[in-house]
Amino acid sequence: MRVFAGALVVLVVASSFGADPKPSLHGDGLPVLALLIAFLAAVVFSIERRGTTDRRGLWFIAASALGLTILQPDGAGFLALYMTLGIICVQLKPRLAFAGFVAGVLAISALHVLTDNASSVADVLVGDAVGTLFFVMGYGMRASRRGLVQAQQTVAELEATREAHATAVQLRERARLAREMHDVLAHSLSALSVELEGARLLALDRDVDSDVIAAIGRAHRHAASGLDEARAAIKALRGDSVPGPDKLEELIEEMRAHGIECTLEISGEPRRLPSEAALAVFRTAQEALTNVRKHAEEAERVAIRLDYDPDGVQLIVADSAGDGAEPRVPQPAALAGAGAGYGVSGMRERAELIGGRLLAGPTEDGFRVELWVPA
Repeated sequence: MRVFAGALVVLVVASSFGADPKPSLHGDGLPVLALLIAFLAAVVFSIERRGTTDRRGLWFIAASALGLTILQPDGAGFLALYMTLGIICVQLKPRLAFAGFVAGVLAISALHVLTDNASSVADVLVGDAVGTLFFVMGYGMRASRRGLVQAQQTVAELEATREAHATAVQLRERARLAREMHDVLAHSLSALSVELEGARLLALDRDVDSDVIAAIGRAHRHAASGLDEARAAIKALRGDSVPGPDKLEELIEEMRAHGIECTLEISGEPRRLPSEAALAVFRTAQEALTNVRKHAEEAERVAIRLDYDPDGVQLIVADSAGDGAEPRVPQPAALAGAGAGYGVSGMRERAELIGGRLLAGPTEDGFRVELWVPA
């Protein structure tokens, strides 16, 4: 349609220089030249305003084409009238568009006959055909655009429905897992904790060896700790409040109680994190510090850094032998390939499930864990 419209504009301009009076800077040709310039300016203006609701360019084209038709009856100005009539009517509602187009064709045909004594029925029919062609093409394009918009809306609705369905399925599955953990794991650990406490009291009552009593006490504490973690996992599945960065101080106090110096540095603006991100930060720090106590016999110092970025949160836990030097940062390739233990694998899987990443590996004087999660 653009090519056809461009050819029609060229035809109007060419026919204007071939009709009488010809465009000139004096005499009868001056108004023709002015209207021709106005016609071209209106075309350029319409192109510039294409895609907006501004229709002034079309009315300017119609007005200048009407003037050319009156001043040059044997020119092609009436074809421009047909063109603008078709484009303008396309913007209307279907009934108004059809009625307006028919009325406009009759008016332009009558004007053509009245202003050009040499015009024939064939000339009028050619003009009517051109106008009809523009109207049909424009209306077809409009219907196509509307169909495309409706299709896009339908696709968007289907996507929203699919996401809502996926969210509902996820929530149901999380609720099922929470129930299973509560009914099986939490109850089992609770019963185990009670039994261990009973065993400890029984051992005390019967003067059992102190080492046995201490072992039972440690087992009871482990069971109680596991029960607390199970309850925290259940809360996370249900979307309740879960431990996050605000609980790092408690982990640090535990490390200091074991004789390991531990520091925490926070940068950025602290803010509330989504439950999964908050839990990932806490669990990663907890696992990293637990590994320090278990495996790093020479570790005397642990540095924890928490950076709040605009689009995420980074946690760095690095231990060293306590010589006062900053832990050396390993290369990402070395970090990614290290840490084959189940604890590190679990941390990495937890991070990747929520779109984050985890790197872990040895440094020159210790071990370093880096976590980033979107928030």
